[in-house]
Amino acid sequence: MAGIPHDHYEPKSNGEKWLHSRLPVVGLMYDTLMIPTPKNLNWMWIWGIVLTFCLALQIITGIVLAMHYTPHVDQAFASVEHIMRNVNGGYMLRYMHANGASLFFIAVYAHIFRGLYYGSYKAPREVTWIVGMLIYLLMMGTAFMGYVLPWGQMSFWGATVITGLFGAVPFVGDAIQTLLLGGPAVDNATLNRFFSLHYLFPFVIAGLVIVHIWAFHTTGNNNPTGVEVRRGSKEEAEKDTLPFWPYFVIKDLFALAVILVIFFAIVGFMPNYLGHPDNYIEANPLSTPAHIVPEWYFLPFYAILRAFTAEVWVVQIASFVTGGIIDAKFFGVLAMFGAIAVMALVPWLDTSSVRSGRYRPMFKWWFALLVIDFFALMWLGAMPAEEPYASLSLIAAAYWFGYFLVIMPLLGVLEKPLAQPETIEADFASHYDAKTGGTKTLVNPAE
Repeated sequence: MAGIPHDHYEPKSNGEKWLHSRLPVVGLMYDTLMIPTPKNLNWMWIWGIVLTFCLALQIITGIVLAMHYTPHVDQAFASVEHIMRNVNGGYMLRYMHANGASLFFIAVYAHIFRGLYYGSYKAPREVTWIVGMLIYLLMMGTAFMGYVLPWGQMSFWGATVITGLFGAVPFVGDAIQTLLLGGPAVDNATLNRFFSLHYLFPFVIAGLVIVHIWAFHTTGNNNPTGVEVRRGSKEEAEKDTLPFWPYFVIKDLFALAVILVIFFAIVGFMPNYLGHPDNYIEANPLSTPAHIVPEWYFLPFYAILRAFTAEVWVVQIASFVTGGIIDAKFFGVLAMFGAIAVMALVPWLDTSSVRSGRYRPMFKWWFALLVIDFFALMWLGAMPAEEPYASLSLIAAAYWFGYFLVIMPLLGVLEKPLAQPETIEADFASHYDAKTGGTKTLVNPAE
């Protein structure tokens, strides 16, 4: 699909021409900054720059922390304490890195739910969506392995529980688990493996982020209306768009500044609020914590994992049909990864011809319930595996799968959408005129 028509970089001086003919890096930067962007983007489109900042923060602070960390079971916990007490600014680096992971997941969940509401996964952006979900999976893997590195009680037992899930895979589970652990149990080989992969994955994520950005720069940005930018001519495209620089860059930087004020307030005044107190106790394989929980950003999927016990009729049917190959533990693992897979498959599960949820009245209610369901699962994941939390987790998990596998396909058939604006320009003008009483003072320099 052809990109949106716009002016491309033209080198002027001899030096620019020489560089451009050999390494067109300036042209790539120019085309990225000046790419035509739908002029009606709202504040839900700020999360891209927040995620970019988080990735850079995690890589930079992670590299410095790795200089002082010792990936050995006898020294890991002490090396983290050494970073906190003896390294210049070490406590700040560690708190920024730990809380940066939380900001990363807050931003990525807002980014994903924004995409689900406004239909950013629909054609021609399916590949962009899939690449984004791959980034999310790598983020989860990176965060899990990073949580193990401090070698506290929750680090050790969290690694024991999560790696134990792979042992539930029929036939090859034990081999996969041994490969992950580097032995029969969580030990020094496990810590070394996790440290190496935790250091490597962010650079893989950075590469996928470049592909992600490249993909939507080819197809163009989605926008709140879901209406595409007109591509017939450069003049028509300019009526629907503004250059990314300076309009959206300044807006995004302002939003980032506001978020960073909150972020650094948390880092400075309550840096351990989102952590677990048991992780300030050195790992002890002979002492199991009363309640093992992962970090908060894994809790929704942890709740789904625990929801499917041997008493659940779906699990019993699956076990009977497969001759016991799929037991409750393996079914829980399938459900946990399946909860992510259904999000990845949403471009093909959504049958509606209308992209944006803004013009889908029935969809809005079901989507609002999905958001509530997500937070409910997050809360339930932190609760003990007992009643009434077990039953509530099962209900919440059922809605999560029901939304993607049943409700979304049916809504495309049953729902009667509202009228959409013909162009982005028309939508922008209607909103702008409503706020200014019909007086237009903003001038698009491209007009």
